[in-house]
Amino acid sequence: MIIGIDANEANLTQNRVGINEYAYNLLMAISNWQLENPTIHKFVIYLKTLPHDNLPKEREGWKYRVIPFPKLWTQTRLPFDLYFHSPRPDVFFSMTHYAPRFAPMPTVVAIMDLGFLQTPEQFTAKDFNQLKSWTGYSIKNAKKVIAISEYTKQDILKTYGKKADDVVVTRLACNPNITGPVHNDKVLEKYGITKPYFLFLGSLKPNKNVEGLIQAFALLDAKRYTLVISGKKAWLYASIFELVRSLKLDDRVIFTGFVEESEKQVLLTESVAYVLPSFFEGFGIPVLEAMACGTPVVISRVASLPEVGGDAAIYIDPHDIKSIAQGIIEAAGSQRSRRVKLGLERVKLFSWAKTAHQTLLCLQTATEKH
Repeated sequence: MIIGIDANEANLTQNRVGINEYAYNLLMAISNWQLENPTIHKFVIYLKTLPHDNLPKEREGWKYRVIPFPKLWTQTRLPFDLYFHSPRPDVFFSMTHYAPRFAPMPTVVAIMDLGFLQTPEQFTAKDFNQLKSWTGYSIKNAKKVIAISEYTKQDILKTYGKKADDVVVTRLACNPNITGPVHNDKVLEKYGITKPYFLFLGSLKPNKNVEGLIQAFALLDAKRYTLVISGKKAWLYASIFELVRSLKLDDRVIFTGFVEESEKQVLLTESVAYVLPSFFEGFGIPVLEAMACGTPVVISRVASLPEVGGDAAIYIDPHDIKSIAQGIIEAAGSQRSRRVKLGLERVKLFSWAKTAHQTLLCLQTATEKH
């Protein structure tokens, strides 16, 4: 079987977060599977630009098809190629919300979450309408839909009326390079971080509830703690910095900006706890990464996060500042070592190899006649 994959999300940037991280790690896991099973399927990886050096190299059964086109790629240029270039893939997999507008073969689309439908005010009208429209037709036209959590699956079933059997859950995993704690004081020195500290790691945007975390941190009596906020600026983030200034926490809250993978691992390892008080998450890869580093996690009991944290996490109400503060205090308490052990066991349940296997089974099922 020839499998076509839109892997542009894996090729957009070296600083991968969210859907970029999903696409890259899944693509690498599928490539590893193909190396071990070279005669079962052939893969054609569709890109708008030449593949980055850290993507798998071309080989027998693994080819790149680069189709440069600046705008409306999935709407026009990609469908044209799928119809008229030979040989055609037997199935086409989009590692993003946008599948080809038209395709002569079954399509499968991966959906991270539908949170954008709940927060249209966080987008321009043009961007929101495109995201809503293009996601809608991609899901409706798809033979199968991949959801990264059971929560996302249920959202898809309610919103788009797909049959339950046509939506397959493939949970994610932490970065394969994160295999345990890593200590390195030089990383802390680089950012001026002193221990003990609590860590937030994620993009700065409204759904992450960074402002709620800062307000909760301000309630803590123990001034010996620092709050480290790591992640790139996404959108609507200015109020986060204004809040720190207004609460006079400039000397206790440290913003590192985006951090490299190796630095992220150190920051997770050295922290008292990782805190993610999000209002909404499609999955939450950093939760698993913190567990892998032997760090307790404090997370919201919302959306998909309980699927990730299981019995290893400390849960809080993201709408209640006192609840967030209490979760932080609990993470630093006498049960910390027990939480660490539970987390190390929990993270073993997730792997990109398993995600790749489930994805390939879904792609194969999409080609079967019923």
